[in-house]
Amino acid sequence: MFTGIIETTGTVKEVISKGSNKTFWIESALTPEFKIDQSVSHSGVCLTIEEIKGSWHRVTAIGETLQKTNLGQWISGTIINIERCLKMDSRLDGHLVQGHADARGTCIRKKEKNGSWEFEFDFPKKFAELVIEKGSICINGISLTAFNVKKKRLSVAIIPYTYEHTDMQTLQVNDDVNLEFDIIGKYIVREIQLRTRFK
Repeated sequence: MFTGIIETTGTVKEVISKGSNKTFWIESALTPEFKIDQSVSHSGVCLTIEEIKGSWHRVTAIGETLQKTNLGQWISGTIINIERCLKMDSRLDGHLVQGHADARGTCIRKKEKNGSWEFEFDFPKKFAELVIEKGSICINGISLTAFNVKKKRLSVAIIPYTYEHTDMQTLQVNDDVNLEFDIIGKYIVREIQLRTRFK
């Protein structure tokens, strides 16, 4: 479990394809603190640390993960967001994030707003009921607040600190992002679906 508060960024150094999977070697300032088998959020996707060499670590994404996320688009030099799992005695500064991306979204607008930034994203309309005005949304592992919510579009505002310390500074129009919708909303929708279906 994560909070969506990014600790640092990492850089993809090498990509190795094997069958339907892809293995990534990533360099980050936090890597020397990692342990083998540790779960770490990589731009919103929970991946297991398989090997550590100095400031580099290795992770693998299976075919299903590559289909649902933007990891299949990662190349050498890609900047990604890194967050270690939540400590249960810590303050929850963001919101509860599983690191299980639900879908890919696409950046359709990026606008500088006198020091801050505003992004608009398109997302699959089947997830529309999970996005509410002023609700939480996780984009590339970042806990953000959605506004200007439409059937398949939402906007987020990025403060200068977040822009400078995450991959948002490299994000451009037409780039894909990893989306994880609020887990509480998922359970509520599921409960309503079951009650409607079986009453």
